[in-house]
Amino acid sequence: MKKIDLHLHTKPSQYSDSAFIFSLPKLKEYVEKLAIDCIAVTNHNLFDLPQFNQISAQLGIKVLPGIEINLEKGHLLLVSENAELDDFEAKCNQVESLITSESEFITVQKLNEIFIDLSRYLLIPHYDKTPIIRPEIIEKLKPHITSGEVTSAKKFKYCLKDANSLVPVLFSDLRFTENMTAFSPRQTFIDIDDTSLRAIKTCLMDKHKVFLHHTEGHRFFQIFENGQKLSTGLNVILGERSSGKTYTLKTIAAMYDNVIHIKQFELLETDEERDKKKFDELLTTKQSSISEQFLKEFKEVVEDVSKIDRKENEKRIESYLTSLLKVAAEEEKKDVYSKCTLFNESKFIETSNDTLKQLVTATELLIENTQYRTLIDSHISKKVLQELVVDLMKKYEEVQEKNLKARWINSLVFNIQKELQSSTASEHIKDVDFYTILLEKDKLRKFENIATQIKREKVIEQTDVRRFKIVASTRRFNGAQELKNKSGIQQTAFSIAYPLYDSPIQYLDELKKMERIPETEFYKYFVDVSYRILNEFDAEISGGERSEFNLLEKIQNAHHFDLLLVDEPESSFDNLFLKNEVNEQIRQISKTVPVIVVTHNNTVGASIKPDYILYTKKEIVGGKAVYEVYSGNPADPILKSIDGEEINNYNIMLNCLEAGDSAYIERKQSYDILKN
Repeated sequence: MKKIDLHLHTKPSQYSDSAFIFSLPKLKEYVEKLAIDCIAVTNHNLFDLPQFNQISAQLGIKVLPGIEINLEKGHLLLVSENAELDDFEAKCNQVESLITSESEFITVQKLNEIFIDLSRYLLIPHYDKTPIIRPEIIEKLKPHITSGEVTSAKKFKYCLKDANSLVPVLFSDLRFTENMTAFSPRQTFIDIDDTSLRAIKTCLMDKHKVFLHHTEGHRFFQIFENGQKLSTGLNVILGERSSGKTYTLKTIAAMYDNVIHIKQFELLETDEERDKKKFDELLTTKQSSISEQFLKEFKEVVEDVSKIDRKENEKRIESYLTSLLKVAAEEEKKDVYSKCTLFNESKFIETSNDTLKQLVTATELLIENTQYRTLIDSHISKKVLQELVVDLMKKYEEVQEKNLKARWINSLVFNIQKELQSSTASEHIKDVDFYTILLEKDKLRKFENIATQIKREKVIEQTDVRRFKIVASTRRFNGAQELKNKSGIQQTAFSIAYPLYDSPIQYLDELKKMERIPETEFYKYFVDVSYRILNEFDAEISGGERSEFNLLEKIQNAHHFDLLLVDEPESSFDNLFLKNEVNEQIRQISKTVPVIVVTHNNTVGASIKPDYILYTKKEIVGGKAVYEVYSGNPADPILKSIDGEEINNYNIMLNCLEAGDSAYIERKQSYDILKN
């Protein structure tokens, strides 16, 4: 990680600055105090080579030559490598000669004429900073512009989140004078190890590599006992065929338990019928899981209602009414036993204390909670809560005492009634719990309403996995055959039950008669929960799309693991899918989980914009294969092994991803011919 400030002023311009006297000691203090790793001197429309050399000699850090140009009524930072300084000075002198007033500016055409090859420079426009370079001017200068200067952390964060914005940078724009007392905190951290212009330019093409604080970037962790490290972000392993890429990946996989390892060709469909069956089984499992979760409360309702015996309740009421009429008819025939007050005495009904239990538990939770103590105390004091819980406990004891007394009296009355009834032929009034019967009747009424409402078609869950949609929805069962398919039991017939499907109570009664269906599964036959995977056109996915979806879902599920390892995804998928879907998914996952991707494909290797690169190389030493690993930042010109050996990063990239320099140039020429 390097801290850079590529917008500094050390000499006033005749037309663009207020006069100031530059202080080199203050610049040196600024660099040391804020631990700056690299700066660029960017004076308005001029470049002073002798002053630049003096600054470079004094600071002891990388100092890049630059110029802030009045371009098309806006400002553009143009930064060069600190080589060929005489040539750069001559070009800057041309700019200076053209700016003869405060309102003067040069055009894009003139900029190209002066600097000729803009790819040699780093171009940073005033982006969300006045005076801005207009969007149409930025378009003209692409692909040379990838980043833009903003004025605040808020704007920096906004640009990071906006997919259409340039990579944001925040610089101080300071003028160093002797009487300065404070320094601007506006600098940018970039994820590189080397402060060459090439490394900085590469880094400023990727929003994942710019930060406002050193703690925001990726860290490193040791992966092998020899000291080899990996980034906590996205790592790419490159190498020629049989150079040890997969071997390295397998070694890493063996060292960790909680790893998701997507092997080469693992997700490629080789037997369509078998793979479809496997995919359907996976969908069935997920459908069952979502169904159980969605119908959890309904299941409890069905289980509760299925215990209600309506016929038995009707018998009890009928028995009660019959006994009541008979007692009334035999009023004149009562003997001494049946005339006793307790002979037809009703039971005392006990009061439920479940609510009091919950209140006591809730109040104790408020008393004991420490996390939100301040918030709770701001509304109600702990003393009041303690008094409340005591009163609730007293009330609980009071209710419990009444219930115990009622239970004891009921037991006593029951025994007395039993003795009296054995001594007389008179009819007694049958006992019936009207409260429970009425409660169960109300439960059945509400159950009918719930069972009717739950059959309505609706989407209960929808998840996007890139261009795919996972849609879980409810629908009615359409026919006895669908119910039979749902049960999976061949010997079970739903032909009697289904005609009652729209009468929930009668339908449940029929389900209860079916011996092969467990009581705990009655709820499943009221509504069907479907689980479908759709593409961007809302159509069921095809065979090839199944493989794509499986890959994306596996990557997405990597949040639950310690490492994600992906071995040559290009072996199974086309480049457009890799670039548009897989790369972005992997980049997102790498923010929370270390990712290691093995590849020899430029769509994955280069376009994915890794945080760290490993290059594997196999050598035969003493008749045995020895695998060497070189590593470094993608912007580093050199990759190094643990033993200190070096290898050229540029050559690796071309050889591994483009099949060499000549093949790359040949392909580019072919594409240019087709384009034109």
